[in-house]
Amino acid sequence: MAMPSPLLPREGISATRLRAPGGHGMHARMHQPVPPSVGAWLREDFPDATEEEILEITTERDLTDQNGNRVSLDDPVVPGGFYWFHRYVPPEERTPVEMGVVHEDDHLLVIDKPHFLASTPNGRFVRECVVTRLRVERDDPDLVAIHRLDRVTAGLLLVSKRPETRGAYQSLFQKRAIHKTYRALAALPSVAEVPAGWAACRATLLHKESGERQVREVPGLPNSRTEARLVGELGIEDLPLSGRADGVLESSGAGSDRAGELPRIGEFELRPHTGRTHQLRVHMYGWGMPILGDPVYPVDIGFDPYDLSSPLQLLASRLEFRDPLTGEGRVFDSELSLTPAPAQLD
Repeated sequence: MAMPSPLLPREGISATRLRAPGGHGMHARMHQPVPPSVGAWLREDFPDATEEEILEITTERDLTDQNGNRVSLDDPVVPGGFYWFHRYVPPEERTPVEMGVVHEDDHLLVIDKPHFLASTPNGRFVRECVVTRLRVERDDPDLVAIHRLDRVTAGLLLVSKRPETRGAYQSLFQKRAIHKTYRALAALPSVAEVPAGWAACRATLLHKESGERQVREVPGLPNSRTEARLVGELGIEDLPLSGRADGVLESSGAGSDRAGELPRIGEFELRPHTGRTHQLRVHMYGWGMPILGDPVYPVDIGFDPYDLSSPLQLLASRLEFRDPLTGEGRVFDSELSLTPAPAQLD
């Protein structure tokens, strides 16, 4: 179990944890020599920082040891000890999307996460994520996401409100006792390849090379499994106006049999039995039907994270589980829907 931080979040952002060299516990720096003071350690770890910035970590950023004691630069280092501080996080441009609340009780928030909003602090998005926004808006530092959705995926996200019951809900994901259903839109190759009522199961070994965003299917014992079925096709009335003209597309469509005709856009129900990174996106691509708006499959286009014009047509639409506290069956459905952007029909 992770050691809890002695520092409450500041501006909704959790404190950063450091571990000192040395000590007896198994960790990456256990064999490194212990610096003579906290100041010497920080100067080693942050060689580009000025003396003012090093001092600020203890004076303004509340450097604190694992017992909750404030630390000064002259204090000795606890070998292998944990330390926390509030790092500086610059302002971020607000992502112009809003969250919805599907359900709330004493223990859980069920959030409808929109496309393009991160679930948790990640890379350049620290303030602009579900958890930080909720903590600030509700003035509640105890809010923690129990699982995660990709920033480009929309849909249901479970958020824990109470530390004392959080573990019970987290264990549902660890035991795979949460049943997830997703919806996705993809262009259909042909009637022969994907007829009405199409259904399939895909089990493959997924592997991600360091430094790459794409996850690949490789030979070997499967570590991922997805069930999929085609539940319907979009009609002309379901398409954006700029993508149609009198029932005929303004340009040739992906998945159409003849140039200028309306492409066949299928709506799929996806049920993952495992939770690998990009699993649904990779499996749909493996079936020859990459999800509309996917910036990584089949080609990683290196998209602009602030370009919201072509959302990934993937939605976490339903969560089902038996409540670990009450034994009650719980079912939550997203109130969001999928609509292809005009550019996704070209």
